[in-house]
Amino acid sequence: MGKTKTTYTIIDVETTGRGNKITEISIFKYDGDKVVDEFTSLVNPESAIPDYITALTGIDNAMVAIAPTFAEISEAILAITEDTIFVAHNVNFDYNVIRNEFKAIGGDFRRRKLCTVRLSRTLFPGFRSYSLGKLCVSMEIDLVDRHRARGDAEATVTLFKKLLAHKHSETVFANFLKKGSKEATLPSHLPSAIFESIPNGPGIYFFKNKKGKIIYVGKAINLKKRVLGHFYDKKEKELNLCRETAHIDYELSGSDVVARLMEDAAIKHHFPLYNQAAKRVPKPYAVFSYEDRRGIQHLAFNTLKATPFPLQIFHSIRDCRLYLEQVCEKFELCPKYCHLQESVWTCSHYRLTTCKGVCKDEESVVEYNERANLAIEYMATSNQNILLKEKGRHQEEEAFILIKNGLYLGYGFVDKSAQIVHTDEFETFLIPQKETMEIQGILRKLLLQSSTIETLELH
Repeated sequence: MGKTKTTYTIIDVETTGRGNKITEISIFKYDGDKVVDEFTSLVNPESAIPDYITALTGIDNAMVAIAPTFAEISEAILAITEDTIFVAHNVNFDYNVIRNEFKAIGGDFRRRKLCTVRLSRTLFPGFRSYSLGKLCVSMEIDLVDRHRARGDAEATVTLFKKLLAHKHSETVFANFLKKGSKEATLPSHLPSAIFESIPNGPGIYFFKNKKGKIIYVGKAINLKKRVLGHFYDKKEKELNLCRETAHIDYELSGSDVVARLMEDAAIKHHFPLYNQAAKRVPKPYAVFSYEDRRGIQHLAFNTLKATPFPLQIFHSIRDCRLYLEQVCEKFELCPKYCHLQESVWTCSHYRLTTCKGVCKDEESVVEYNERANLAIEYMATSNQNILLKEKGRHQEEEAFILIKNGLYLGYGFVDKSAQIVHTDEFETFLIPQKETMEIQGILRKLLLQSSTIETLELH
């Protein structure tokens, strides 16, 4: 018996942009020698097509008004692509758009896939651009009706024929289709060598577009694993991010805490397109203390404007309450007298079980106030000089975080062999940073867990 012939379906879709609902689809079934079938159709996305998409594709709302919905053509798509390899230029975008359409109607769509961008980079290296339009110009491929599904798909068929005819195509295609290969998962414009160079340690990473502009910053305990997670994510934001990604840089941090500090600084510096920064100015809240008629020390929170002597200031009521919960737990206080439970005779917090019974007269006010005053002193004296030590980027190094007069100054890395007599000398190795409300939250949590961190008082 002869070897079974591989069949491919070469596909292009046009979408609404936001929401990525299909407005047009074109599929050419190719048996390795010739096109043996075709399916092309406008699609009613059941949502409005934005003007900028119409300007790009020429497809408007009137054109798709009487077109079939995706549900109505889904069986035809399944039939023509059955037992074929899904091929597209920037395959992850087209493939995931179609998969999401099937998911929306309660169906499933799974095919092996090949990307003509990645195949072209491997078999035809050296071109300045691998976008379909520019690649067709470079390779003298006719491209009619650019940004229409049939025109782009037909040009991709011609490109695919050239790829198949290459003398190394058999080996390259086999490697790309090999089970476990990342080639079909990586963004089309990202060289696999760049991804493979990313380490497994903690740090931050930068997604860059073809112009070298940073479009996303993230942090991870395991850089390679986290970066790969973006490529498997099928959300619209992730699909668009990966579609634009052409390079990834990274910086090691040594620890998750330092990575979080580095990430915040990088986002504030670069304002990447795909990092969603909060637009509104948050209302500040504060923690304060007072003594009631029974002489019990209370911890409470309110807006900063209504707090005369704040112990700690926060930029959201959520962070304020969370911090108070952590203090309550750390100093074994009563949730009722920390105002984490209102209008109750005795505390019965869903999570905090630290109360020793002051609210039930099972503990004296004097004993309770000793711990409450320690908590108040802890919050009031957090404006101190502290050096927090963390793991370095390698075994011969350690990282540190420097706080002076309660102000975060930055982080740094220093060789363990360095002869440091006074702790102030760490400033020589400091990478200066600005304090932000996000940094304040990170450091508060860190200081509350300081039993696991080496801390040094600075001179």
